[in-house]
Amino acid sequence: MDVKRALKGQYHAALDMLKRAIELCPDDAWTDDASTLPFWQVAYHTLYFTHLYLNQTEGDFVPWEHHKPDYHDLPWPADSGTTPEHPYDKSQLLAYWRICDEFVDTAVDRLDLDATDSGFSWHKGFPKLDHQLQNLRHIQHHTAILSARLRANAGDAADIAWVRFRHIQS
Repeated sequence: MDVKRALKGQYHAALDMLKRAIELCPDDAWTDDASTLPFWQVAYHTLYFTHLYLNQTEGDFVPWEHHKPDYHDLPWPADSGTTPEHPYDKSQLLAYWRICDEFVDTAVDRLDLDATDSGFSWHKGFPKLDHQLQNLRHIQHHTAILSARLRANAGDAADIAWVRFRHIQS
């Protein structure tokens, strides 16, 4: 079994679903934080950590050129922090989405999935393959939250279709 090929296909599929959620978000909901964190902030958090954790180690990571300090962190509980003043717009996050999606294949090819450590100081003793599976779950977790928000506002018109797998050439 080609584990790296499977990881690539699942990363692309998960990112495709996140992209669809970003695209479907109405402009008036993009920055609305009346009941929870703004849509854009959850989307950025998801992309940032996808990009970060596709690296072998934290030292290998080069942030997106438009990264702003602390924009990637989500306060916990959600209402315990302040919302950044200058949100990213949809076109910026779709551009960052493309960077992340294009990074997947090269990044996964470089990963040592047999490494016994994640390569990140806050995830010590966590094997690299497990870390990648957690990263995929993280994308899906936040995509599901964003999808539920869209459905709550627009019903089935905002349904995010399940993407099973994006075929990757060997």
